[in-house]
Formats: sequence, structure tokens, C-alpha cells
Amino acid sequence: MIKHVMPAKSLKGELSLPPDKSISQRAAIFSLLYEGISEVGNYSTAQDPQSTLSCVRQLGAEVQKSNGKLIIKGTGREGIQAPVKDLDCGNSGTAMRLLSGVLVGAGVSAKLMGDESLCGRTMTRIIKPLEQMGAYILARNLAYAPLFINRNEPLKPIRFELPIPSAQLKSCILLAGLFGEEKTQVIEILPSRDHTERLLNLDQDIAEGRKVISASLADEIPNQSYTIPGDFSAAAFWLVAGAIQDNAEILIENVGLNPTRNALLDILGDMGADITIENERMEGAEPVGDIIVKGSDLKAIEIDPKMIPNCIDELPVLSVAMLFAEGTSVISGAEELRHKETDRIMAMSKMLKAVGANFEEHEDGLIIHGDPEFTFQSAEFESFHDHRIAMAAAVLSLKGKTKSKIKDAESAAISYHTFWEDLEKLTVES
Repeated sequence: MIKHVMPAKSLKGELSLPPDKSISQRAAIFSLLYEGISEVGNYSTAQDPQSTLSCVRQLGAEVQKSNGKLIIKGTGREGIQAPVKDLDCGNSGTAMRLLSGVLVGAGVSAKLMGDESLCGRTMTRIIKPLEQMGAYILARNLAYAPLFINRNEPLKPIRFELPIPSAQLKSCILLAGLFGEEKTQVIEILPSRDHTERLLNLDQDIAEGRKVISASLADEIPNQSYTIPGDFSAAAFWLVAGAIQDNAEILIENVGLNPTRNALLDILGDMGADITIENERMEGAEPVGDIIVKGSDLKAIEIDPKMIPNCIDELPVLSVAMLFAEGTSVISGAEELRHKETDRIMAMSKMLKAVGANFEEHEDGLIIHGDPEFTFQSAEFESFHDHRIAMAAAVLSLKGKTKSKIKDAESAAISYHTFWEDLEKLTVES
């Protein structure tokens, strides 16, 4: 699908975001592990969480809808069933990596597959530690899905130091560890998303300045009855769009404010964005609030590489904010972007090049020479079938002088199925 985006005079209005994708997928998987009924409110209808939910059904969970909630009857750790068909994870790396841990822990044999994009992403980071725990995993070219998973020997506990900050890798190992008599420990040097630790209430200690998370059969799986907050990664597009538009004012309601997810708030704040948070509260184990963003004068920033894991999904749209900031901004230490749904550093470069931006691409990031008065006539953007690139290009298109074109715009539905409707709702046209 090709989407044409008109320039905006401003952006005004209120939004309720789609449910958080990461939490939705964990809610489905953890509800499977809970022996009993969980009631999950506001579960995401986006493609990735629906793929995860389908896999969970195949593993034995009973899923029904009632009064806007998902009623999930879990099997518990002892009742997980071998699937009759292959587990199709669609485009979801979260589903493939987390379910791999569950299958290895439970000793259930299965084949995990996905779409072309997912099958192009390396799985070596989970394969190696899972094999240390006793798994036998057959992968295409030793690295790529489909994955054939089996375990014919007792589960072995491991003490694993994360080579990179990765919530998916961390969660995969911990989920396998939940099935072991002895503790499996994951050592985290730099923080990554902590939804798994929060939602499973896992033991956490600090040793020599590093976080150590433990999991074993002794851990009781909590009931997963709560309401999923709005996705902060979805809010990111409106935070940037509002900040770079003159006289903009956007209220975004019910946004997840997990401190391991919201570094973009600090980054935009340091750039001078006018952002306020109201009605802060807790929803289950997760902090939530309402965010107001207004048009702002932005200045350049050099992001501390230690913050990159906390804003990795927001970097495509953050590069748009940097383009309209005064001075030279630097993104470095973000080589993980090259292993996302597409090579996002390459895709961000193509997006910036399409409007004639002044920037340099590096192996681990970008240097962007911004200008608050930067203008371009129009552009034709390649999304590379990547939802975050498509939506970042839309935010950038709003600053053009005439209509811009975004290819494969339907990819936005992977995480945000109402994005184009919300864009139209907020836009005050020139």
C-alpha cells in the first residue's frame, strides 16, 4: 500500500494509544504458564501479539473474549502441550525468542517459523545459551528460523552474562530457567526492558554493580490479570511530531511509563521539548500516565550510548527530531539497529537522504546536522516493510511543502493498526 501524506500546519487533539505490544505478548505467554484463569484487559490487536496468542493456544491455553477482556486459562508449567502444527510467530521476534525458552524449559518439541523478515533475523544469541541448558536446536544455516527445538536430557541451570542489553535474550533464558530445580541466573550489565521481571515477580539482586535475575521451579507464576497500558513506542511518534510542529498540542492518554522503556522522554526533554506528565498511577506492575506535548524549539543532543537500549525502538523517529534541532546530534553505540526488522541504520539513512538532509552514516549510528528551518518540497520514502520506518517517515512528511509518498505503508499495522487514522485525526492541514 502506498500512503500519501500531506504537510501539516499543526497537530492538535487527544489520543488513546494501542496497547503495549511487549507487555501484551508477555501477558499471553505468562498466562499460559499460570495454572488458572487470567483476565487481561486491553490486549493488543496488532499482528505480533495476535501471532503470540495463536501460538499460546496451540500450546494448550484456552482463550476467550468477554467484556473487552481476554480470559486465558493457562496450563501451568506441567501442562504445556506439544503443538499439532508448526508455531507461526509471524513477524514477532519476541514470540520466537520467548517461546523458544518456554519450549526448552518444558521439554516440548516443536518447530518455530515466521515470515520472511523474521526468518532473516539471526537467532544465534538464544540458540547458544539454550543449548548450554540441554536443548537440541536445528536452525537454518545454524542461525535462522525455522527453528526445530527439542530437549532429551535434564534441564541444566546456567549463570549467563548478557553480551548485550537484550530483553528478549534475557527473557528467553529466564523462561527456560523457570522449569529447573536449581536457579538459572542472568547477569545484566546495562539495563534492558524489565517487563518480564516485573510481571513474573522474579528475584533480583545487585552484585558488583550488576543486576542478577534468577528463575527456577521455586518461583510461583503470578496471575496475569491486569490492563495493558498504551504503548510508549507508539507514543514516541506523536511526541516527536508534536515537538517539531509549530503551535502543536497533543494529549496522549494511558501511556506506559516503564523506566526501562522511556529514555526518549529524557532525551527530548534535554533537547528542549515541552512535555508534561499528568495522572501518574500504577496498572498492575507497570507505571502509567497521560502525556502532553507542545511545539518546541529543539537543540541538538549527543546520546549517551548507555541509553541506547532504553530507546532503541524510538531511534528512527528520534532522527526526525534531530533533523529539526539546532546543531549537530549524534547517535552511536546503536549497531543493534542493523539487526531489527530491517537494517534500520540503513533505512534511517535512506529516509533522511530522501529529503536532502545533511548527515553521515556510521556502522553504529548517525551524525545529523540539524536546522530548525530545514525544509523540503516532498519525498518518496521506502519503508522496507518496517513499521517504525514507515511511521517515522510519516512524521517527517508532515514537515514537507507538498504531498509525500510512503511505500508499503501497511507495515504500520504490525505495531499500530490505527496509526494512519490517528495521523489524520490530529493533522491541521496547511
